[in-house]
Amino acid sequence: MTAIQKKADNPIAHLTDDDVEAIGRELDLIREDVIASRGESDAAYIRAVITAQRRIELVSRGVLLFSLFPPAWVAGTAGLSISKILENMEIGHNVMHGQWDWMRDPTIHSTAWEWDNASPSSMWKHSHNQIHHTFTNVLGRDNDLGYGIMRVDEDQRWTSFYLAQPLWNALNACFFEYGIAAYDLEIGKVLKGKKDKAVFKDELSQVFAKVRQQGLRDYVVHPLLSGPSALPTLAANATANLVRNLWTHSVIMCGHFPEGVETFEKASIDGETRAEWYLRQMLGAANITGGRFLHLMTGNLSFQVEHHLFPDLPSNRYKEIAPKVKDLFDRNGLTYVEGSLPKQLFSAWKKVVRLSLPNGGISAVLSSATRKATSVAPTPIVRLVGAEAPQAVAA
Repeated sequence: MTAIQKKADNPIAHLTDDDVEAIGRELDLIREDVIASRGESDAAYIRAVITAQRRIELVSRGVLLFSLFPPAWVAGTAGLSISKILENMEIGHNVMHGQWDWMRDPTIHSTAWEWDNASPSSMWKHSHNQIHHTFTNVLGRDNDLGYGIMRVDEDQRWTSFYLAQPLWNALNACFFEYGIAAYDLEIGKVLKGKKDKAVFKDELSQVFAKVRQQGLRDYVVHPLLSGPSALPTLAANATANLVRNLWTHSVIMCGHFPEGVETFEKASIDGETRAEWYLRQMLGAANITGGRFLHLMTGNLSFQVEHHLFPDLPSNRYKEIAPKVKDLFDRNGLTYVEGSLPKQLFSAWKKVVRLSLPNGGISAVLSSATRKATSVAPTPIVRLVGAEAPQAVAA
């Protein structure tokens, strides 16, 4: 994942400035076509998804009232997991991107939506919409690259801390919503004195309020309402939250970390044109192939390339424009990174493991350890040699 500007075989070296601007014009036309054709069918889609999600949650929580019985526990937990995934991915994430603001419906608007997640919507919109989508995959600017706890580029200095990054990533997956909340708090900036402490305290109180609200609902109120099924219901809610976290983390990993996704140097975006921004989005994301249900459950982030190009277009239209975008890649000699969920997930995790080691791999770790061992000064030992005076002998 070396920054594209440092690659000997730069995948965009063949493109002239005119080529890039032509790509930008074509993408603008695709965007304009969707905007001009948005209408009642799109509005009906998102309203139907919201209605379905709420009904699934209601029925699932009703079934969990009888979760003392294993079949009810399995059915209720599965339904609640699906409900939470839909709420976060296809609804919350996309509503907060402003994809449905054109409807002028105050109940489905980016300025009013609050989601079932530990991170308050206002904080998430800043770190995700304003930072990540503006500086996608720019080293030193896009904090989504490794979330501040992982090495994500060969040129990033390696330390032994990164040996544990597969573990950090696994833990982050299990508690992803809380990891995102911590990331949105920009704790690193606070520790470096680059963020006002008063602002941090206010945001921290907002996060605690969200976590407390979720905890009371999932781990107190609903278990108590279940009476004799209280403990199974509590376990079901915890399981559903875990499933949602693991699924969300996996989708995000598949869209940003597989082999073939490019990163960019900070200086490369100085004076960046709109067309150049488009090109960076094209190269800085990857898609997941699959059917309608998979696309729905990923929030249509299975079309991550299209989402990064047009983050505020209705998510249900990404499948429609994907062939046009792919054709643009092909005609310009660019690689459209896509693959099945297992393939992309394996590729992303392989990169996490690979970059946890120095660039030379395990041999480099062993070599470094050997150098450190041999560089330690020998310990002098005093011994008597016959009747002679004591002398120092190297161990």
